[in-house]
Amino acid sequence: MSKKKQKSIEELLEEALVPEEEQPYIVPKNWVWTRTGITHEIVTGSTPSKKNNEYYGGNFPFVKPGDLDQKDSVTVASEYLTDKGKEVSRVIPKHSTLVCCIGSIGKVGFNLVECTTNQQINSLIPNKKVIYPKYTYYFSLSSVYQNLLSKSSSSTTVSIINKSKMSKLPFALPPLNEQKHIAEKVDRLFAKIDEAKRLIEEVKESFELRRAAILDKAFRGELTRSWRKKNEHLVSASLMLQEIASERKRKYSDLCRLAKINGEKKPRKLYLDEVPVIEEKPRHSLPDTWTITNIGFLAHVTKLAGFEYTKYFNLTETGDVPVIRAQNVQMGEFIESNIKYITKEVSDLLERSQVHGGEVLMVFIGAGTGNVCMAPRDNRRWHLAPNVAKITVDEILAEYLNLYLQSPIGQSYIKSKMKATAQQSLSMETIRDVLVYVPPLEEQYEIVRIVERLLDNLKNEYLILNDIHMKIDNIKQSILSKAFRGELGTNDPTDEHAIELLKEVLKYK
Repeated sequence: MSKKKQKSIEELLEEALVPEEEQPYIVPKNWVWTRTGITHEIVTGSTPSKKNNEYYGGNFPFVKPGDLDQKDSVTVASEYLTDKGKEVSRVIPKHSTLVCCIGSIGKVGFNLVECTTNQQINSLIPNKKVIYPKYTYYFSLSSVYQNLLSKSSSSTTVSIINKSKMSKLPFALPPLNEQKHIAEKVDRLFAKIDEAKRLIEEVKESFELRRAAILDKAFRGELTRSWRKKNEHLVSASLMLQEIASERKRKYSDLCRLAKINGEKKPRKLYLDEVPVIEEKPRHSLPDTWTITNIGFLAHVTKLAGFEYTKYFNLTETGDVPVIRAQNVQMGEFIESNIKYITKEVSDLLERSQVHGGEVLMVFIGAGTGNVCMAPRDNRRWHLAPNVAKITVDEILAEYLNLYLQSPIGQSYIKSKMKATAQQSLSMETIRDVLVYVPPLEEQYEIVRIVERLLDNLKNEYLILNDIHMKIDNIKQSILSKAFRGELGTNDPTDEHAIELLKEVLKYK
């Protein structure tokens, strides 16, 4: 039998080099496009038999796709093998690039310790004579390589790219010295970006604290201290409440008189006409012109209830009247998404739980209990779902109550009324009992004006930072794109041509 003819170095080079028409882009003159499998050994992982308990529970890392979240510092694993488990697995040397090849195609990690992997990971083990290991990791992260992985994966329910396909993927190969310079420069730039990202995260995390501080100061009267000095003529809040009660008595008396003349039933009393005696002292020191009362005096509180509810209330994807559910009532913000509907006929039957805009909304059961926001003023009729209450304010500023209930002070009173069961909840009665710090009406307007301005400024800051945060990953891709085109200032035309590296590899093929 004739011996197979050994290929010449020229023939091997021709196979190893990517034809011009297949090259993703033009690289510097002393670079070449080769195939991933030429400069790397590619190892597909495996899972030792789960039936053999002797394989598991040791100290040797068994890396799975989730562990690749450690990025360029894969040192620990979610599961470990014993020495016996290691013996039946393929050990991956440290400083290899681990690429998810099933499911989350293109997820990449770089191991700093020896490990094994499961079958969802292909490991690129670099030939260190021609490859600087960290260079492979960064190239695998680049959009060009990620796109190559995506295009080469199977278009089945679960995406897969096998070892054979991965070995044929184009790989940009610079001189070894430049690979090192690229990896080190990307390391430095990414470290700066990650530090910026960390600082942005810290600032973003402080926003809730800053927001809470603004609201806390507002409802202790601290934000309007100088305003009060300029407006000492104001009627005190306690006198204001007495006047509100007197006016309600007068209005209700007129309504009863009119009903009697018309031979109608006496109307239902929506609002209290006696100022309640609050025995509990305020938890904070209040300005002299402020007082304390409860929601039950300031507003009418109701929910979706009655026999009509169970009989008619069915949510649909389309309809006449949009329904406000708990997920739409976020703290301080109405979220108009994933809206369900009921018919106008059903909404007409349930008149008292209609929402016409400007009411304060509160989640009273389940996730988000205690969340409050303003009902949208959009000239539409809305309707309450079974887990949202509406608070219709009378004679004071609804926006004031809305902001107060979001504040640490308001929330502390709300939480004190919650039932301590598996599912948090508030009854309408407990909502009515929630205590409210009340300033004179003019000061309510001033507090709302100041707080809304400060919160708007805070929100704008957050949006700007969030936008920068979202662009950071794009900045990283831009750096990688420049790096693998030789545009980071790392290219030295006097470096030995990368084709000599290929020849070194091909000697042993």
